Amino acid sequence: MKNIFHKLKRDYYTINPKQKSGAFELLKYIGPGLLVTVGFIDPGNWASNFAAGSEFGYALLWVVTLSTIMLIVLQHNVAHLGIVTGLCLSEAANKYLPRIGSRFVLWSAMGASISTSLAEILGGAIALQMLFDIPIKVGAILVAVFVFSMMFFNSYKKIERYIIAFVSLIGLSFIYELFLVDIEWGEAARSWVVPSVPEGSMLIIMSVLGAVVMPHNLFLHSEVIQSRQWNLQDEKVIEKQLKYEFFDTFFSMLIGWAINSAMILLAASTFFRENMVVDDLQQAHSLLEPLLGNNAVIIFAVALLFAGISSSMTSGIAAGSIFAGMYNEPYNAKDIHSKMGVMISLGVALLIIFLIGDPFKGLIISQAVLSMQLPITVFLQVRLTSSKEVMGKYVNSVFTKYLLYGIAIIVTLLNILLLASFFVNVKI
Repeated sequence: MKNIFHKLKRDYYTINPKQKSGAFELLKYIGPGLLVTVGFIDPGNWASNFAAGSEFGYALLWVVTLSTIMLIVLQHNVAHLGIVTGLCLSEAANKYLPRIGSRFVLWSAMGASISTSLAEILGGAIALQMLFDIPIKVGAILVAVFVFSMMFFNSYKKIERYIIAFVSLIGLSFIYELFLVDIEWGEAARSWVVPSVPEGSMLIIMSVLGAVVMPHNLFLHSEVIQSRQWNLQDEKVIEKQLKYEFFDTFFSMLIGWAINSAMILLAASTFFRENMVVDDLQQAHSLLEPLLGNNAVIIFAVALLFAGISSSMTSGIAAGSIFAGMYNEPYNAKDIHSKMGVMISLGVALLIIFLIGDPFKGLIISQAVLSMQLPITVFLQVRLTSSKEVMGKYVNSVFTKYLLYGIAIIVTLLNILLLASFFVNVKI
Protein backbone atom coordinates (compact mmCIF):
# COMPACT_ATOMS: atom_id res chain seq x y z
CA MET A 1 0.00 0.00 0.00
CA LYS A 2 2.82 2.42 0.84
CA ASN A 3 4.37 1.94 -2.60
CA ILE A 4 1.02 2.84 -4.15
CA PHE A 5 0.97 6.11 -2.19
CA HIS A 6 4.50 6.89 -3.36
CA LYS A 7 3.52 6.23 -6.96
CA LEU A 8 0.46 8.49 -6.69
CA LYS A 9 2.44 11.53 -5.60
CA ARG A 10 5.39 11.20 -7.95
CA ASP A 11 3.75 10.41 -11.23
CA TYR A 12 4.08 13.46 -13.43
CA TYR A 13 7.81 13.60 -14.15
CA THR A 14 10.11 10.81 -15.25
CA ILE A 15 13.79 11.05 -16.00
CA ASN A 16 15.53 9.19 -18.79
CA PRO A 17 19.13 8.65 -17.69
CA LYS A 18 20.19 8.36 -21.34
CA GLN A 19 19.12 11.91 -22.21
CA LYS A 20 21.88 14.33 -23.07
CA SER A 21 22.75 16.77 -20.34
CA GLY A 22 22.64 20.49 -20.95
CA ALA A 23 20.99 23.74 -19.98
CA PHE A 24 17.54 22.56 -21.11
CA GLU A 25 17.77 19.41 -19.02
CA LEU A 26 19.01 21.46 -16.05
CA LEU A 27 15.93 23.67 -16.25
CA LYS A 28 13.71 20.62 -15.82
CA TYR A 29 15.00 20.30 -12.27
CA ILE A 30 14.04 23.86 -11.30
CA GLY A 31 10.88 23.87 -9.21
CA PRO A 32 11.18 22.20 -5.79
CA GLY A 33 13.65 24.83 -4.59
CA LEU A 34 11.39 27.67 -5.71
CA LEU A 35 8.50 26.19 -3.72
CA VAL A 36 10.74 26.32 -0.68
CA THR A 37 11.77 29.88 -1.55
CA VAL A 38 8.14 30.98 -1.23
CA GLY A 39 8.32 30.07 2.45
CA PHE A 40 10.93 32.72 3.18
CA ILE A 41 9.50 35.56 1.14
CA ASP A 42 6.19 35.25 2.94
CA PRO A 43 4.31 37.97 4.88
CA GLY A 44 6.19 37.03 8.04
CA ASN A 45 9.38 37.97 6.26
CA TRP A 46 7.81 41.21 5.13
CA ALA A 47 7.04 42.12 8.73
CA SER A 48 10.48 41.13 10.02
CA ASN A 49 12.38 42.74 7.16
CA PHE A 50 10.49 46.02 7.19
CA ALA A 51 10.92 46.19 10.96
CA ALA A 52 14.66 45.52 10.53
CA GLY A 53 15.15 48.06 7.75
CA SER A 54 13.01 50.84 9.23
CA GLU A 55 14.52 50.62 12.72
CA PHE A 56 18.14 49.67 12.00
CA GLY A 57 18.72 50.70 8.38
CA TYR A 58 21.11 48.46 6.46
CA ALA A 59 22.71 47.09 9.66
CA LEU A 60 20.87 43.75 9.71
CA LEU A 61 21.40 42.75 6.07
CA TRP A 62 24.07 40.33 7.29
CA VAL A 63 21.34 38.28 8.99
CA VAL A 64 19.76 37.59 5.59
CA THR A 65 23.15 36.51 4.20
CA LEU A 66 23.92 34.27 7.18
CA SER A 67 20.43 32.79 7.16
CA THR A 68 20.60 32.08 3.43
CA ILE A 69 23.97 30.32 3.73
CA MET A 70 22.59 28.20 6.55
CA LEU A 71 19.47 27.57 4.52
CA ILE A 72 21.38 26.36 1.46
CA VAL A 73 23.29 23.84 3.59
CA LEU A 74 20.17 22.63 5.39
CA GLN A 75 17.87 22.44 2.37
CA HIS A 76 20.51 20.73 0.24
CA ASN A 77 21.01 18.15 2.96
CA VAL A 78 17.32 17.42 3.57
CA ALA A 79 16.69 17.17 -0.17
CA HIS A 80 19.27 14.38 -0.27
CA LEU A 81 17.30 12.53 2.39
CA GLY A 82 14.23 12.61 0.15
CA ILE A 83 16.11 11.56 -2.99
CA VAL A 84 18.10 8.72 -1.43
CA THR A 85 15.53 7.17 0.91
CA GLY A 86 12.30 7.94 -0.90
CA LEU A 87 10.98 9.26 2.40
CA CYS A 88 10.15 12.79 3.42
CA LEU A 89 11.52 14.02 6.74
CA SER A 90 8.27 13.20 8.52
CA GLU A 91 8.13 9.63 7.20
CA ALA A 92 11.78 9.10 8.09
CA ALA A 93 11.25 10.42 11.64
CA ASN A 94 8.27 8.10 12.08
CA LYS A 95 10.27 5.13 10.78
CA TYR A 96 13.60 5.61 12.54
CA LEU A 97 12.74 7.35 15.84
CA PRO A 98 11.01 5.81 18.87
CA ARG A 99 7.30 6.55 18.72
CA ILE A 100 7.28 9.02 21.64
CA GLY A 101 10.22 10.90 20.13
CA SER A 102 8.77 11.05 16.64
CA ARG A 103 5.40 12.25 17.93
CA PHE A 104 7.03 15.05 19.93
CA VAL A 105 9.08 16.19 16.95
CA LEU A 106 6.25 15.96 14.42
CA TRP A 107 3.59 17.62 16.56
CA SER A 108 6.00 20.45 17.37
CA ALA A 109 6.56 20.75 13.61
CA MET A 110 2.79 20.93 13.13
CA GLY A 111 2.80 23.79 15.64
CA ALA A 112 5.47 25.54 13.58
CA SER A 113 3.39 25.01 10.45
CA ILE A 114 0.34 26.54 12.15
CA SER A 115 2.46 29.52 13.16
CA THR A 116 3.61 29.83 9.56
CA SER A 117 0.10 29.57 8.16
CA LEU A 118 -1.02 32.29 10.57
CA ALA A 119 1.53 34.68 9.10
CA GLU A 120 0.69 33.71 5.52
CA ILE A 121 -3.09 34.04 5.80
CA LEU A 122 -2.82 37.21 7.83
CA GLY A 123 -0.46 38.74 5.30
CA GLY A 124 -2.86 37.99 2.47
CA ALA A 125 -5.73 39.50 4.49
CA ILE A 126 -3.71 42.65 5.15
CA ALA A 127 -3.06 42.94 1.41
CA LEU A 128 -6.79 42.65 0.66
CA GLN A 129 -7.45 45.41 3.17
CA MET A 130 -4.85 47.59 1.47
CA LEU A 131 -6.32 47.00 -1.98
CA PHE A 132 -10.06 46.82 -1.36
CA ASP A 133 -10.58 47.97 2.24
CA ILE A 134 -11.79 44.51 3.23
CA PRO A 135 -11.75 43.89 7.03
CA ILE A 136 -8.86 41.71 8.19
CA LYS A 137 -10.97 38.84 9.47
CA VAL A 138 -13.12 38.74 6.34
CA GLY A 139 -9.98 38.88 4.22
CA ALA A 140 -8.46 36.01 6.21
CA ILE A 141 -11.50 33.85 5.45
CA LEU A 142 -11.29 34.73 1.75
CA VAL A 143 -7.59 33.86 1.60
CA ALA A 144 -8.09 30.57 3.45
CA VAL A 145 -11.03 29.54 1.23
CA PHE A 146 -9.07 30.40 -1.92
CA VAL A 147 -6.03 28.43 -0.74
CA PHE A 148 -8.17 25.41 0.18
CA SER A 149 -9.78 25.42 -3.25
CA MET A 150 -6.45 25.78 -5.02
CA MET A 151 -4.93 22.88 -3.11
CA PHE A 152 -7.81 20.45 -3.27
CA PHE A 153 -8.90 21.07 -6.87
CA ASN A 154 -5.58 21.41 -8.69
CA SER A 155 -2.80 18.94 -9.42
CA TYR A 156 0.60 19.38 -7.82
CA LYS A 157 2.01 20.28 -11.24
CA LYS A 158 -0.42 23.20 -11.64
CA ILE A 159 0.21 24.39 -8.09
CA GLU A 160 3.94 24.43 -8.76
CA ARG A 161 3.44 26.53 -11.89
CA TYR A 162 1.20 29.01 -10.07
CA ILE A 163 3.73 29.40 -7.27
CA ILE A 164 6.66 29.91 -9.63
CA ALA A 165 4.63 32.61 -11.40
CA PHE A 166 3.86 34.29 -8.05
CA VAL A 167 7.56 34.27 -7.07
CA SER A 168 8.46 35.86 -10.40
CA LEU A 169 5.87 38.62 -9.93
CA ILE A 170 7.00 39.32 -6.38
CA GLY A 171 10.61 39.62 -7.54
CA LEU A 172 9.67 41.95 -10.39
CA SER A 173 7.62 44.08 -7.99
CA PHE A 174 10.62 44.71 -5.76
CA ILE A 175 12.88 45.42 -8.71
CA TYR A 176 10.42 48.17 -9.67
CA GLU A 177 10.28 49.49 -6.09
CA LEU A 178 14.08 49.62 -5.78
CA PHE A 179 14.33 51.72 -8.95
CA LEU A 180 12.28 54.38 -7.15
CA VAL A 181 14.64 54.84 -4.20
CA ASP A 182 18.22 56.00 -3.66
CA ILE A 183 20.19 53.14 -2.12
CA GLU A 184 23.61 53.56 -0.53
CA TRP A 185 25.09 50.48 -2.19
CA GLY A 186 28.47 50.79 -0.49
CA GLU A 187 26.96 50.66 2.97
CA ALA A 188 24.58 47.91 1.90
CA ALA A 189 27.45 45.79 0.53
CA ARG A 190 29.36 46.14 3.79
CA SER A 191 26.28 45.30 5.86
CA TRP A 192 25.67 42.11 3.86
CA VAL A 193 28.96 40.63 5.10
CA VAL A 194 29.89 42.51 8.32
CA PRO A 195 27.78 41.49 11.34
CA SER A 196 26.53 44.10 13.78
CA VAL A 197 24.05 43.81 16.64
CA PRO A 198 22.52 47.22 17.46
CA GLU A 199 21.05 47.63 20.91
CA GLY A 200 17.57 46.16 21.15
CA SER A 201 17.85 44.31 17.84
CA MET A 202 17.97 40.68 19.02
CA LEU A 203 14.23 40.04 18.69
CA ILE A 204 14.29 41.38 15.14
CA ILE A 205 17.42 39.33 14.35
CA MET A 206 15.70 36.18 15.58
CA SER A 207 12.56 37.08 13.67
CA VAL A 208 14.54 37.48 10.44
CA LEU A 209 16.33 34.19 11.15
CA GLY A 210 13.06 32.40 11.87
CA ALA A 211 11.51 33.91 8.76
CA VAL A 212 14.29 32.63 6.49
CA VAL A 213 15.31 29.29 8.02
CA MET A 214 11.87 27.76 8.57
CA PRO A 215 11.17 24.32 10.07
CA HIS A 216 8.27 23.48 7.79
CA ASN A 217 10.44 24.19 4.73
CA LEU A 218 12.77 21.34 5.69
CA PHE A 219 9.82 18.96 5.72
CA LEU A 220 8.50 20.51 2.51
CA HIS A 221 11.74 20.19 0.54
CA SER A 222 12.26 16.54 1.43
CA GLU A 223 8.75 15.94 0.08
CA VAL A 224 8.58 17.99 -3.12
CA ILE A 225 12.10 17.08 -4.30
CA GLN A 226 10.71 13.65 -5.08
CA SER A 227 8.21 15.03 -7.58
CA ARG A 228 10.75 14.98 -10.39
CA GLN A 229 11.34 11.22 -10.52
CA TRP A 230 11.02 8.03 -8.57
CA ASN A 231 13.36 5.17 -9.33
CA LEU A 232 15.37 3.96 -6.35
CA GLN A 233 16.60 0.94 -8.30
CA ASP A 234 18.57 3.04 -10.81
CA GLU A 235 21.77 4.44 -9.28
CA LYS A 236 22.41 6.62 -12.33
CA VAL A 237 19.07 8.37 -11.86
CA ILE A 238 19.79 8.98 -8.17
CA GLU A 239 23.25 10.33 -8.95
CA LYS A 240 21.83 12.65 -11.61
CA GLN A 241 19.19 14.09 -9.33
CA LEU A 242 21.68 14.54 -6.49
CA LYS A 243 23.84 16.50 -8.92
CA TYR A 244 21.13 18.77 -10.29
CA GLU A 245 19.32 19.26 -6.99
CA PHE A 246 22.12 21.48 -5.67
CA PHE A 247 21.75 23.84 -8.62
CA ASP A 248 17.99 24.07 -8.00
CA THR A 249 18.52 24.73 -4.30
CA PHE A 250 21.35 27.25 -4.74
CA PHE A 251 19.59 29.16 -7.52
CA SER A 252 16.29 29.28 -5.63
CA MET A 253 17.86 30.34 -2.33
CA LEU A 254 19.72 33.17 -4.09
CA ILE A 255 16.39 34.45 -5.39
CA GLY A 256 15.05 34.37 -1.86
CA TRP A 257 18.15 36.17 -0.55
CA ALA A 258 17.70 38.90 -3.18
CA ILE A 259 14.01 39.46 -2.42
CA ASN A 260 14.53 39.50 1.37
CA SER A 261 17.43 41.90 0.94
CA ALA A 262 15.28 44.10 -1.30
CA MET A 263 12.71 44.43 1.49
CA ILE A 264 15.32 45.68 3.95
CA LEU A 265 16.87 47.95 1.33
CA LEU A 266 13.48 49.49 0.56
CA ALA A 267 12.66 50.04 4.23
CA ALA A 268 16.12 51.42 5.01
CA SER A 269 16.15 53.84 2.08
CA THR A 270 12.65 55.16 2.78
CA PHE A 271 11.49 54.78 6.39
CA PHE A 272 14.84 54.67 8.22
CA ARG A 273 16.08 57.68 6.26
CA GLU A 274 12.96 59.58 7.32
CA ASN A 275 13.22 58.37 10.94
CA MET A 276 9.99 56.36 10.57
CA VAL A 277 9.89 53.06 12.49
CA VAL A 278 7.38 50.69 10.87
CA ASP A 279 5.34 48.73 13.42
CA ASP A 280 2.52 47.78 11.06
CA LEU A 281 2.40 46.60 7.43
CA GLN A 282 -0.61 48.85 6.81
CA GLN A 283 1.52 51.70 8.12
CA ALA A 284 4.28 50.79 5.66
CA HIS A 285 1.69 50.80 2.89
CA SER A 286 0.32 54.23 3.80
CA LEU A 287 3.76 55.76 4.33
CA LEU A 288 5.03 54.59 0.94
CA GLU A 289 2.50 56.69 -0.99
CA PRO A 290 3.86 60.14 -0.10
CA LEU A 291 7.41 58.84 -0.49
CA LEU A 292 7.15 56.80 -3.71
CA GLY A 293 3.73 57.45 -5.22
CA ASN A 294 0.46 55.58 -5.71
CA ASN A 295 1.81 53.02 -8.20
CA ALA A 296 4.40 51.84 -5.72
CA VAL A 297 1.70 51.42 -3.07
CA ILE A 298 -0.48 49.27 -5.34
CA ILE A 299 2.44 47.09 -6.42
CA PHE A 300 3.47 46.68 -2.77
CA ALA A 301 -0.02 45.42 -1.86
CA VAL A 302 -0.37 43.12 -4.88
CA ALA A 303 3.03 41.55 -4.21
CA LEU A 304 2.05 41.02 -0.57
CA LEU A 305 -1.17 39.31 -1.67
CA PHE A 306 0.75 36.96 -3.98
CA ALA A 307 3.19 36.22 -1.15
CA GLY A 308 0.37 35.44 1.28
CA ILE A 309 -1.48 33.11 -1.09
CA SER A 310 1.53 31.20 -2.41
CA SER A 311 3.17 30.74 0.99
CA SER A 312 -0.15 29.59 2.50
CA MET A 313 -0.21 26.87 -0.14
CA THR A 314 3.34 25.66 0.59
CA SER A 315 2.69 25.80 4.33
CA GLY A 316 -0.38 23.65 3.78
CA ILE A 317 1.58 21.12 1.71
CA ALA A 318 4.22 20.94 4.46
CA ALA A 319 1.57 20.35 7.13
CA GLY A 320 -0.07 17.68 4.98
CA SER A 321 3.32 15.99 4.58
CA ILE A 322 4.07 16.15 8.32
CA PHE A 323 0.69 14.74 9.34
CA ALA A 324 0.64 12.03 6.65
CA GLY A 325 4.14 11.00 7.69
CA MET A 326 2.78 10.03 11.11
CA TYR A 327 0.86 7.31 9.25
CA ASN A 328 3.85 6.27 7.12
CA GLU A 329 2.34 7.95 4.07
CA PRO A 330 3.71 10.56 1.67
CA TYR A 331 1.76 13.72 0.87
CA ASN A 332 -1.17 13.12 -1.46
CA ALA A 333 -3.82 15.84 -1.83
CA LYS A 334 -6.50 13.16 -2.31
CA ASP A 335 -5.61 11.22 0.84
CA ILE A 336 -7.51 11.88 4.07
CA HIS A 337 -4.41 12.21 6.28
CA SER A 338 -2.81 14.77 3.98
CA LYS A 339 -6.08 16.70 3.85
CA MET A 340 -6.33 16.61 7.65
CA GLY A 341 -2.82 18.04 7.97
CA VAL A 342 -3.69 20.89 5.62
CA MET A 343 -6.96 21.61 7.42
CA ILE A 344 -5.33 21.55 10.87
CA SER A 345 -2.61 24.00 9.84
CA LEU A 346 -4.79 26.47 7.95
CA GLY A 347 -7.90 26.00 10.13
CA VAL A 348 -6.17 26.52 13.50
CA ALA A 349 -4.23 29.48 12.07
CA LEU A 350 -7.49 31.06 10.90
CA LEU A 351 -9.00 30.55 14.36
CA ILE A 352 -6.01 32.25 16.03
CA ILE A 353 -6.35 35.22 13.69
CA PHE A 354 -9.83 35.79 15.10
CA LEU A 355 -8.38 35.91 18.62
CA ILE A 356 -5.36 38.24 18.25
CA GLY A 357 -5.62 42.00 18.45
CA ASP A 358 -2.41 43.23 16.80
CA PRO A 359 -1.78 41.65 13.37
CA PHE A 360 1.75 43.05 12.96
CA LYS A 361 2.87 41.81 16.38
CA GLY A 362 1.34 38.45 15.52
CA LEU A 363 3.49 38.27 12.40
CA ILE A 364 6.69 39.11 14.30
CA ILE A 365 6.04 36.67 17.15
CA SER A 366 5.04 33.90 14.73
CA GLN A 367 8.50 34.09 13.19
CA ALA A 368 10.12 33.89 16.61
CA VAL A 369 8.06 30.75 17.33
CA LEU A 370 9.45 29.20 14.15
CA SER A 371 13.01 29.90 15.25
CA MET A 372 12.34 28.19 18.61
CA GLN A 373 11.16 24.97 16.93
CA LEU A 374 13.92 25.04 14.33
CA PRO A 375 16.67 23.38 16.46
CA ILE A 376 14.41 20.36 17.01
CA THR A 377 13.92 19.87 13.28
CA VAL A 378 17.58 20.52 12.44
CA PHE A 379 18.88 18.02 15.03
CA LEU A 380 16.38 15.47 13.70
CA GLN A 381 17.57 16.05 10.14
CA VAL A 382 21.26 15.76 11.04
CA ARG A 383 20.67 12.56 12.98
CA LEU A 384 18.87 10.95 10.06
CA THR A 385 21.23 12.08 7.29
CA SER A 386 24.27 11.11 9.38
CA SER A 387 22.96 7.57 9.88
CA LYS A 388 24.32 4.87 7.59
CA GLU A 389 21.22 2.82 8.33
CA VAL A 390 19.10 5.59 6.79
CA MET A 391 21.33 6.95 4.02
CA GLY A 392 23.57 4.02 3.09
CA LYS A 393 26.58 5.13 1.04
CA TYR A 394 25.12 8.67 0.81
CA VAL A 395 25.53 9.27 4.55
CA ASN A 396 26.91 12.68 5.57
CA SER A 397 30.67 13.09 5.52
CA VAL A 398 32.32 13.92 8.84
CA PHE A 399 32.72 17.56 7.72
CA THR A 400 29.06 17.88 6.66
CA LYS A 401 27.87 16.22 9.85
CA TYR A 402 29.71 18.64 12.12
CA LEU A 403 28.86 21.63 9.94
CA LEU A 404 25.17 20.79 10.33
CA TYR A 405 25.57 20.25 14.07
CA GLY A 406 27.35 23.61 14.25
CA ILE A 407 24.40 25.31 12.56
CA ALA A 408 22.02 23.58 14.96
CA ILE A 409 24.05 24.73 17.98
CA ILE A 410 24.22 28.33 16.70
CA VAL A 411 20.46 28.39 16.21
CA THR A 412 19.91 26.93 19.69
CA LEU A 413 22.15 29.53 21.35
CA LEU A 414 20.38 32.34 19.51
CA ASN A 415 17.07 30.98 20.74
CA ILE A 416 18.31 31.10 24.34
CA LEU A 417 19.10 34.78 23.79
CA LEU A 418 15.66 35.28 22.33
CA LEU A 419 13.99 33.70 25.35
CA ALA A 420 16.09 35.94 27.60
CA SER A 421 14.88 39.01 25.70
CA PHE A 422 11.27 37.84 26.04
CA PHE A 423 11.09 36.72 29.68
CA VAL A 424 13.90 38.59 31.44
CA ASN A 425 13.24 41.78 29.47
CA VAL A 426 16.95 42.21 28.81
CA LYS A 427 17.97 44.33 25.82
CA ILE A 428 20.51 42.36 23.83
